[in-house]
Amino acid sequence: MDLSLSTKDTAFRDEVRRFLDEKLTPELRETGALMTSVYADYETTMTWHKTLYEKGWVAPAWPVEYGGCDWSIAQHYIFSSELSAAGAPSLSPMGLGMCGPVLIGYGTPEQKAFYLPRMLDGSDFWCQGYSEPGSGSDLASLQMSAVDMGDHFLCNGQKIWTTHANYANRIFNLVRTSKEDIPQRGITFLLIDMDTPGVKVEPLIMLSGEHIQNQVFFTDVKVPKANVVGKVGDGWTVAKYLMQFERGGHAYAPGLTTRLNRIRAIAEAERTGDGMKLIDEPDFASKIAAANVEISALEFTEHRIMSALSNGEAPGAESSLLKTRGTEISQRLTELAIEAVAAYAMPYQPHATRPGGPVPGFVAPKGNETPIGPKYSLPVMAKYLNDRAGSIYAGTNEVQRNIMAKAVLGL
Repeated sequence: MDLSLSTKDTAFRDEVRRFLDEKLTPELRETGALMTSVYADYETTMTWHKTLYEKGWVAPAWPVEYGGCDWSIAQHYIFSSELSAAGAPSLSPMGLGMCGPVLIGYGTPEQKAFYLPRMLDGSDFWCQGYSEPGSGSDLASLQMSAVDMGDHFLCNGQKIWTTHANYANRIFNLVRTSKEDIPQRGITFLLIDMDTPGVKVEPLIMLSGEHIQNQVFFTDVKVPKANVVGKVGDGWTVAKYLMQFERGGHAYAPGLTTRLNRIRAIAEAERTGDGMKLIDEPDFASKIAAANVEISALEFTEHRIMSALSNGEAPGAESSLLKTRGTEISQRLTELAIEAVAAYAMPYQPHATRPGGPVPGFVAPKGNETPIGPKYSLPVMAKYLNDRAGSIYAGTNEVQRNIMAKAVLGL
């Protein structure tokens, strides 16, 4: 595997850098630097979404005929790396990165023609209805019902941990259309308009204080049968296909590298009690080095997967590997960042950061409207708290290890 950039790839990298220099405004860069979640706030997300859409780069991984880019696998990786290095805020993956690929793979011509353009231009903002109060890691035990009423389904049930459902106008759901001896059977993949009567959204507040997650209740919600993706009762197959993109559909290493470089910069600025630069303190320096080794190993694994993808292979058990290692390294970086900023991590000041959603009930204490501590310290604690969910969402890392043990080791 040749890791050097070709002349074409170098020219592409330079084009991406020119675009980012021109279009990534100071406000967008600041949001990228002060984000406390894996998600940017809705307004920033849609601003950056529109910018990328106008360039034709909002869904580069999609097939060209649906609005994607005719890029090589290497160019996709370059694009991801340059976005991370420049500090660009993230886009919501629910539509572009999850439901979109599923519709391309399993949708009807009518579904593709209607939904895909609206995902691209931002007319539709999606959320994901998978987990339920009693069905998280054991997703196949889900109970939200969809009863066949002839030309439509009547849906009743509840979904939980639904990211940005308070902004979404559409949700893709797993529902139970029949009860079978094998729980994975009888599940259907269903698209629902959030404005449909009977849909109710209630907030869930995270440890970091942010309103990003929600509960969604469905009471006698009528959904046309035309909104089924794939076959009725075969939603588990569709869901497994989607999860490959959710867990391993993007590169972790570029973003982790950028974050590690920020921690290095903090350690250059911070001093130990005896006046030594933190970066020169042997114990901390060894932790930085260990994190760098782990990210490099993950990056080479991503390169190996890129090589397989370039030969037309789909992400399989490797997506579980990337999700597990990517989220665990991410959590380790949040711990290193807290260690680096020390006492500056203690003040709770979300007004000085860029949360992934509103922070209900927070009012800056009188006299503390001006942030306490250096700018680089402001998002550190909130990011640590938010990132605790990383090893749980998209299937817990314990479940991912079971998948790898079965698919790779045959256990």
